[in-house]
Amino acid sequence: MLNRRTLLKSFCWSLALAQAKPWNFSGAAESGEELRIWDQHSHLGSVPGDTPEERMAFLVKCMDRMGVERLILSQGYSADQHPNPAEQFRLENDRVMRAVKAFPDRAYGSVYLTPALRDFSMQELNRCMRDGPMVMIGEVEAEARCNVPEMDPIAEWAAANEVVILQHEWLKTGGNEPGESSPFDVIELARRHPKLQIVCAHTGGNWEPAIRAIRDTRNVYAGLAGSDPTSGFVEMAVRELGAERVIYGSDVGGRSFASQIAKVEGANIPESDKKLILGGNLRRLLTPMLRRKGYKV
Repeated sequence: MLNRRTLLKSFCWSLALAQAKPWNFSGAAESGEELRIWDQHSHLGSVPGDTPEERMAFLVKCMDRMGVERLILSQGYSADQHPNPAEQFRLENDRVMRAVKAFPDRAYGSVYLTPALRDFSMQELNRCMRDGPMVMIGEVEAEARCNVPEMDPIAEWAAANEVVILQHEWLKTGGNEPGESSPFDVIELARRHPKLQIVCAHTGGNWEPAIRAIRDTRNVYAGLAGSDPTSGFVEMAVRELGAERVIYGSDVGGRSFASQIAKVEGANIPESDKKLILGGNLRRLLTPMLRRKGYKV
């Protein structure tokens, strides 16, 4: 359903694409090496188009402008009724699978689920990943905090199958929403499941305490998506965690590829670290599942 806000966002997206010029990563140009940007956090919401295929086609045009090779897509149009009924999760997952099917060389799917609907979520894992094309779990949203016991079967399934979880979390100055995870909830889950690989979708937003919070939990990664491209964010993450635990994501269509890539491109870190953050780390984490499904890495 279109509203004034959706129309305005669609107009801004279209205007930005029309005015954009193809972007070149400075480090790749200097070294002569191909840069492979993989985006671990994207949605079809707030993107122009009447169908999943049309929305994904628009994202591909933006990806081409910004040099993004592939992205991980989740949540479909993300209606977010809070709490969402099971039918909404199924619908959004179906929309993602349609988009991925239309552009198999540019997008991979990620299962949208919630520990608040544990049994249903386990069924969706089997439907969308075991028997379907998806390769990742998440973004797990604010239906329930990720440290609840109902999250354990999902985490156990992910660890056993070498599947990465993208966990929505914030550390808001004014306080999180009910059921919304913080980085502290993420590390609690990660410590209960040390073989689980889990990415903090936003690394708190309030990123300085969030980076410190996850520092000693080695199976937790700092996702860069969603917040403003503030100076110092990426530098601190690399200094405290190591470049191997920092992962680029955009959170489109709520954010742009350009603003989120700028966090990495503008950071005062080695070019080799930028290449890990912009794609190398995500490819490493996804390789086991991609190979099992026969996808090209």
